[in-house]
Amino acid sequence: MKSLISRFRWPMRGFIAMTLALVFALSSTIFAFASVTLQQISADPFTNSPTSSNPNGLYDQHKTEDEPDTFAFGSTFVSTFQVGRVFNGGASDIGFATSINGSFTEGLLPGTTSFSTPTGIYARVSDASVAFDAAANGGKGVWIISFLGLFPNGSSSVDVLVSRSTDGLTWSNPIVVNNDGHFNDKNWTVCDNTATSPFFGHCYTEFDDNTLGDRVEMSTSSNGGVNWSPAQMTGNKAFGIGGQPLVQPDGTVIVPINGFTRFNFTINAFVSKNGGASWGPTHRIAVVAFRRPNGNLRATIPLPSAEMDASGKVYVVWSDCVFEPGCPASDLVLSTSTNGNVWSKTTRIPLDPVGSGVDHFIPGLAVDRSTSGGSAHLVVTFYFYPVANCTAATCQLEVGYSTSADGGATWTSKTPFTLPHGPMILSWLPNTNQGRMVGDYISTSFVGSTAFPAFAVASPPTSGGSDCFTAAPNCDQPTFTVAGGLSVGASAKAATDQTTTSSSNPDTSSSLTDQ
Repeated sequence: MKSLISRFRWPMRGFIAMTLALVFALSSTIFAFASVTLQQISADPFTNSPTSSNPNGLYDQHKTEDEPDTFAFGSTFVSTFQVGRVFNGGASDIGFATSINGSFTEGLLPGTTSFSTPTGIYARVSDASVAFDAAANGGKGVWIISFLGLFPNGSSSVDVLVSRSTDGLTWSNPIVVNNDGHFNDKNWTVCDNTATSPFFGHCYTEFDDNTLGDRVEMSTSSNGGVNWSPAQMTGNKAFGIGGQPLVQPDGTVIVPINGFTRFNFTINAFVSKNGGASWGPTHRIAVVAFRRPNGNLRATIPLPSAEMDASGKVYVVWSDCVFEPGCPASDLVLSTSTNGNVWSKTTRIPLDPVGSGVDHFIPGLAVDRSTSGGSAHLVVTFYFYPVANCTAATCQLEVGYSTSADGGATWTSKTPFTLPHGPMILSWLPNTNQGRMVGDYISTSFVGSTAFPAFAVASPPTSGGSDCFTAAPNCDQPTFTVAGGLSVGASAKAATDQTTTSSSNPDTSSSLTDQ
């Protein structure tokens, strides 16, 4: 199955009532680069060999985790991710790693698959995202993990689900958002956490209906995710995948999303001003010059990563080779908007010089919700190849980050993390029918003034050879963050390369999925 998405959440992600920088002190292995140390926050607990010997069956590759999302509220930070990646779609369960005042607890969602406790009706699960509803539970708040449930009771459908928690530690059995019998994909959930908003406490889940050609759909909850409205289309019945809803302080919802034309991917956005009662048409942010990374890495769609500052300004980042003549490698690019309809020029983030041959992809953007405008603090975490022109045998996969202290006008130099066993060899990653996988998206969230990413890092299998696909269940791809978080430094490189690639061409349908 295919599905893509990037993910970074909205306002409350960095919202804080405490100026307290999370110090993640787990008794996990840590790895240092200068003053930055990586810290493992979770690992796949399953030990079974692949359930099916047929890659097109339930070929689950343990020990692997991938595709994390994050959200923070106050001093609580929650990450959620796939656990036990299956070759042709989904995973054995959805995991979580929650830090409350600096100490992590990891676990698995209940009631999902045959691997969960208690067991559930789904063959696999996928595409986890996490939100917080500050209005629910009598104003004490509720955490919500949304995800996909694949093939309930042996059917061919995919349901959109949520699990709820009052503390980020104990989670409910799945609650249905949409189970219309279609093949639904790439869900994303956010809640309106501004007490003065007329729609305070509304939560919004975006997903696409692959059965209908990736038709974009939205569902709304006004009671903390217990009940969800019937799915609604955009005003122009748009097609797309990987939308990330964001809520402005006045309750306006803006949803950046990947779209399709006959020949190109696009980045679009659509808006609701009435609490999700209806949704406007999509507006074109950019036409993407897309380049898939070499080596059969699963990064097949330029999913956007979107965030918002204190004023409600939206920032969207994606991978694009528009500034690279001949498209030999991709940069990360940025566009912004204050209303979701009119967008700034596409601006290259100067991580490396044009023509450097460094390939950048799968970004995870965070914006400090206590900052705004020309002093907004941004952090972007991403994967990259130091040499784009590589093969499955020679590509070296790394993870890095950059920060901006002025709303994206300037950026710090790219800083790579030192990984447990150096740059990743692609055979260490779990395999899928769309390529080797660390995730269709990763995520970063601010806790106070400090940003904490979550991302998958692979090491060589612990036994059975160097290929995770054949060495399972002895793979080694857990989830990491940065101990102590990432501080926003003084920016040095001006982001001056700009272009306008918007278009009025209508979107088309697609058969793409990504789970």
